[in-house]
Amino acid sequence: MTYVPVINALEPRAPTGIEGLDEILGGGVTKSRFYLVEGTPGTGKTTLAMQFLLEGARHGEPGLYITLSETVTELRAVAETHGWSLEGLELFDLVPEGSLDLEQEQTLLHPSEVELGETVRGVMERVEALKPKRIVLDSLSELRLLAQNPLRYRRQVLTLKRFFSNHASTVFVLDDRTSETGDLQLHSIAHGVISLDQAATEFGAERRRLRIVKMRGIQYSGGFHDISINTGGIRVYPRLIAAGHPGAADLQMFATGLDGLDALLGGGLVPGTTTLLNGPAGVGKTTAAVRCMVSALEQGHRAAFFLFDERLPTLLLRSAALGMDLQPHIDSGNLTIRQVDPAELSPGEFAMAVSNAVEKDGVKIVVVDSLNAYLQAMPEDKFLTLQMHELLAYLSQRGIVTLMILGQHGLVGDIRSDVDLSYLADTVLLLRFFEANGEVRKAISVVKTRTTDHERTIREFRVDAKGMRIGEPLRDFHGILTGVPVYRGGEAPLLDAADTRADKGGAAHE
Repeated sequence: MTYVPVINALEPRAPTGIEGLDEILGGGVTKSRFYLVEGTPGTGKTTLAMQFLLEGARHGEPGLYITLSETVTELRAVAETHGWSLEGLELFDLVPEGSLDLEQEQTLLHPSEVELGETVRGVMERVEALKPKRIVLDSLSELRLLAQNPLRYRRQVLTLKRFFSNHASTVFVLDDRTSETGDLQLHSIAHGVISLDQAATEFGAERRRLRIVKMRGIQYSGGFHDISINTGGIRVYPRLIAAGHPGAADLQMFATGLDGLDALLGGGLVPGTTTLLNGPAGVGKTTAAVRCMVSALEQGHRAAFFLFDERLPTLLLRSAALGMDLQPHIDSGNLTIRQVDPAELSPGEFAMAVSNAVEKDGVKIVVVDSLNAYLQAMPEDKFLTLQMHELLAYLSQRGIVTLMILGQHGLVGDIRSDVDLSYLADTVLLLRFFEANGEVRKAISVVKTRTTDHERTIREFRVDAKGMRIGEPLRDFHGILTGVPVYRGGEAPLLDAADTRADKGGAAHE
């Protein structure tokens, strides 16, 4: 039997104001409850808590930030770095600077039950005076040190929880995990637990993640979700779940703009399918993808191009030189090209960028160039291939034509890939070099398609100032994919610079 969480839709919600987090929680946290936000130093607890209070202020809910560790000056400095105004919020430093004499300082260094009681009373008095609707207590690590033993600490936290509940306050308490490993005291007390995590990588920025450990009465999206902290606060990138984005695909094929390629594909590119372009460096994978994308743009569709390897100016210059000027499409807003630094991008952020292009910009074709940089830049992410599978399933359900480029090692003969993603693709295009008559030439073939009865032949193609041209099937050659074919016919049916038998799809450039 599958357990389905019981959700009380009548309980009012308190939105956190953090983009993505409210989506994960289905609208926010339940009001008048006690929540734990845990994470090691530097994971973003303070930033998250301040955003929570600021969102409350926007809804007319008074907020109180009680700090036992940082000073009010430090908190205001955090707000300034994000461009926030703290007007309407009360910041309370329970141990203000300069208020302690030497004897009291020694008491802090050697905590006592008396001091713990005074600290808890100080919190309660401030809440009684201000009657805030949202409260942040930063941090419980100080109370743990003052308590000296787990029993006293648990009793004091329970006392605070009941007190806040009687005042109908929604409370976020912060904990920096400085206690012993595996201490779950707070988890059992809190109504919900939000865990923040960060991990250093061998190269590039650290990876930040968020996970809802528990949330009573709320059906939330579980698992880890990537987050980023930039000017303006925390942004959460909800883990993409394809099943949550159903859609109906348009069955009308996209012509590629090349008659020979359409023949190979069995008519063109089918909406809701993924096409993988496989081949060694320099064989023309990006050119073929751009040709297909330009054809879709000329048919009135919108496109998004995610560029991992090549520099954007280089792509624009090269495409224009081949008769595929992308700038007019960019200027019209129909084409969005994003230059991506894979060392600075998390998988969740990439998935969010793609889904935004689909949902907000209405694109119908997505190009990823290339998967090599995306996959190799994040070797620590063990389940990156599974995330790619979920992303492609989402694009399929939304009826998007997806083109993925995967570079391979070698030029002829034994050619290998860093990773085999052909099982994720609906269609696989092989692009290869081969030698004939003392020249290095190029061949293209479709080795797999799940949607059409595709052509099984191998065709030569040429990329020059006339654009991309595809010739007739090379039926008199044997062993083309090995790189050194054997010719068994009469006059060689190969393309040359003046060939007029070439693909009519390139006629506009000839």
